[in-house]
Amino acid sequence: MKEIAIRPASEADFGAMWEIFQELIATGDTYYFAADTSREDCHAYWFGPGVQSYVATLNGERLVGMYRLIANQRDRGAHVANASFMVSPAAQGVGVGKLLGGDCLDRARAQGYLAMQFNYVVSSNVPAVLLWKRLGFTIVGTLPRAYYHAHLGYVDVYVMYQLLDDPSHWPDA
Repeated sequence: MKEIAIRPASEADFGAMWEIFQELIATGDTYYFAADTSREDCHAYWFGPGVQSYVATLNGERLVGMYRLIANQRDRGAHVANASFMVSPAAQGVGVGKLLGGDCLDRARAQGYLAMQFNYVVSSNVPAVLLWKRLGFTIVGTLPRAYYHAHLGYVDVYVMYQLLDDPSHWPDA
């Protein structure tokens, strides 16, 4: 039986994270990164200041996906979380993204975030849009033709949002 486990990312994971990153950005259909994004820029994205990164492993060995959790904004906007996800193309369609998304929402709530916002969900990435909707996100805005898709040209980008707690329970600032 295959078991997927999620744990905090470590420096030792970065080689596998870099491989997944490169595979996904090379397609030019879901992430805003250029295909020639450097290893150093990738490392800063996943391990920079204030970034918490987590990885999904298959049977405790092969890394099959990852996400990063950060505050969407600083100071007066820091109660809203932001996250980014990547799943290895070889592991897509088997529930890794759903597990990562659920884990991320649980951790965000546990850390006291009151909402989560995705700033840049490419509209043509239908599996991601459907997953985030199933996990409780709503499209709150559309950025017309904000992403240059490698095959489709300019496509819309969604801003997606979810409250993580009833606002009547939110603490006074």
